[in-house]
Amino acid sequence: MATKKISFEEDLIKKASHFATQAHKRINHRRKYTNQPYDVHLKAVAELVQSVSDDPEMIAAAWLHDTVEDTPVTFHDIEKEFGASIAQLVSDLTDVSKASDGNRAVRKAIDRAHLARATSRAKTIKLADLINNCQDICSNSPRFARVYITEMASLLEVLGDDETRLFEQARKILSDCAVTLKMERMPILSPDWIEENAQDDELSHHQHAQLQFIKAFTAKDIAEPLRSFDGEKQGSSVAKKMKELDLFVAGVRKDGFVLGYVLPADITKNRLEKCLRPFRKDQVLDGDASLSEVIHVLTRHNHCFVSLLGSVAGIITRSDIQKPLVRMWLFGMITLIEMNFVERIRAKWTDESWGSLLSRSRLSKAQDLLEERRRRKQHCDLLDCLQFSDKARIIIEDPEKLAELGLRSKRIAKQLSKELESLRNNLAHAQDIVTHDWPQIARMAKRFEKMLSR
Repeated sequence: MATKKISFEEDLIKKASHFATQAHKRINHRRKYTNQPYDVHLKAVAELVQSVSDDPEMIAAAWLHDTVEDTPVTFHDIEKEFGASIAQLVSDLTDVSKASDGNRAVRKAIDRAHLARATSRAKTIKLADLINNCQDICSNSPRFARVYITEMASLLEVLGDDETRLFEQARKILSDCAVTLKMERMPILSPDWIEENAQDDELSHHQHAQLQFIKAFTAKDIAEPLRSFDGEKQGSSVAKKMKELDLFVAGVRKDGFVLGYVLPADITKNRLEKCLRPFRKDQVLDGDASLSEVIHVLTRHNHCFVSLLGSVAGIITRSDIQKPLVRMWLFGMITLIEMNFVERIRAKWTDESWGSLLSRSRLSKAQDLLEERRRRKQHCDLLDCLQFSDKARIIIEDPEKLAELGLRSKRIAKQLSKELESLRNNLAHAQDIVTHDWPQIARMAKRFEKMLSR
């Protein structure tokens, strides 16, 4: 019996490490400063947890702690592969704030309150995560480190419940980093201090017309009706009906209100209300919520529920992101980014001297297009005739413009440019954008939601 238990525990951890490593690898996720594969961080966090606990679920969750926040994996995927207990640990470790909640300080306060309610097991994993992140950031980015250790000090106030060894290790690393940065005392975690010191990666486009376009489409515009059943019904009859109607999710009513939902796999022979999954707070949006907020929910959950007149009445899944309206919205977002590039280039180079940053072949293609457009009596200049990738290249090659966009390296900027161009091409050619482009859709939506919150 003991041998089987050890084998099961080892298999669980091995499965989690493989699952997490592949999830981050599929999106080429790397450590920001060292460019190491992301599993280097995951392994370090898991080893720290393993040094203080032999709980296999905690070690597995340590490997998985960033999968929902940073990759296309959802909480449902984690629950399906590893069970509800590990899914809950990952949920406790995943930030719940949205860009639309406010500035960085407001968002960090929301996430801190979420973490304060977490179990001691989750807090132990978070301590390990903070230790490794602090070591990395303080070694590679002194400017941002001043922000990070201030936020870390605030988090430690709600993490010192049970695990004293990692807590003391975190405090020591925090103290050593503060000494290295010559911070005699921790600044007060205020919105003004953090916004002044953080390099927030936001676009500077704030024109009224563009903001109106971003807000033009809402959750209710793409939501499908949520079919619901009374909680008193027997599960077997509901399961049969769901199969007939080809429903993959259904609401559960009590006293006329939809209080939760069920998946076919949840249903037993008991009354339907016994199988109910309650709606999570971060899973339900008002009908007027922006599409950016919808995408934020769908990065964490398989289902986004939409509330109309105070009651959940609609549902959105990732497949709904394929709808024409959303595709048009996404194409518009990329167009806004391209317009942003053009404005920045025009502001710095008034004489087309930016041409020195491009190859002769790229300039020649733009020149040919310019001549054709002028032949057709179209008003434009050479910059208007560049491709998206050309405009991005000019920005990438200029350190000043790169810094203005909050991009810390050419490598990151080139990768983002490549992803956006891929997304635009897939949009233009009616390709599947959810399968191939979800990470960049999520990042772009987050960036524009930050812009709106500002």
